[in-house]
Amino acid sequence: MKRKGTDMKVGFIGLGHMGAGMAANLLRANHDVAVYNRTRAKADALVALGATTAASIAEVARADVVISMLANDASVEAVVGGEQGVVSNLAPGAVHISSSTISVALSEKLAAAHHDAGQLFVAAPVFGRPDVAAAGKLFIIAAGAPDSIAIVQPLFDAIGQRTFIVSETPKVANLVKLSGNFLIASVIESLGEAMALVSKGGVDRHQYLDILTSTLFNAPIYKTYGTLIADGKFEPAGFAAPLGQKDIRLTLAAAEDLRVPLPLASLLRDRFLTLLAHGGDTLDWSAIGQLAAMDAGATEEWYRSKEPAPSPTH
Repeated sequence: MKRKGTDMKVGFIGLGHMGAGMAANLLRANHDVAVYNRTRAKADALVALGATTAASIAEVARADVVISMLANDASVEAVVGGEQGVVSNLAPGAVHISSSTISVALSEKLAAAHHDAGQLFVAAPVFGRPDVAAAGKLFIIAAGAPDSIAIVQPLFDAIGQRTFIVSETPKVANLVKLSGNFLIASVIESLGEAMALVSKGGVDRHQYLDILTSTLFNAPIYKTYGTLIADGKFEPAGFAAPLGQKDIRLTLAAAEDLRVPLPLASLLRDRFLTLLAHGGDTLDWSAIGQLAAMDAGATEEWYRSKEPAPSPTH
């Protein structure tokens, strides 16, 4: 197995909005990348950059390091388990990096499965939207054995601007990631409520956002999500609403296990359910920031245009 400082043979599973950008940056860093995605056409752009396409999970797992970037627990379990899965086909001593936003419980289960198979496991969820992933500027929250993280640090350097190592226990990284997404959703909700208040009082939402981000809240998160809410632009989704609902649900599950009440997370769960109940499945998760305006009778255009959608499978 190639070690720190050398180009590595990498298997990449999941070429969605985030995964495609991450895999492209690994190729640009001269790593040997094989990719796998259920929809094979999504690999075409990466093949043009030098990637190879794996026909199966078993094939893509024959690598120094396998990275999975998938939507939810069910998707991760589907590629990791079974005779054709990652655990059954990854070599002893090789590394699985899970960058998916998954439950704390599943992360713990994955760590145990890889340990029993003599493999290494690093949890490394990321902060950043698809444009940040494409630019190689993600923030990586990593947890795992120090030797394991040292092996894969060159890969983190290729996809991100900074790596935060939070623990030797992988599930801790997933807890940090979920807590961060809870905070982002809280910001979206509070921005939406504040904008509904001032806009109904006659203040232009864009002017209000300029005031906020020029004085009290100049962090990128307020500018990014505040602009989406002010514009009412929730499609195409950078991070789809069902995924936001999933993350809040997983946050609440982790909090229940630790006996930590999260009243705001319970509110956010209901906000996401309201959005999804009225056909918001294709919208960006920032669309919950428009619910307050809808409640106030200030805007209903997008809301009226949506037909109720089936419950998401994830």
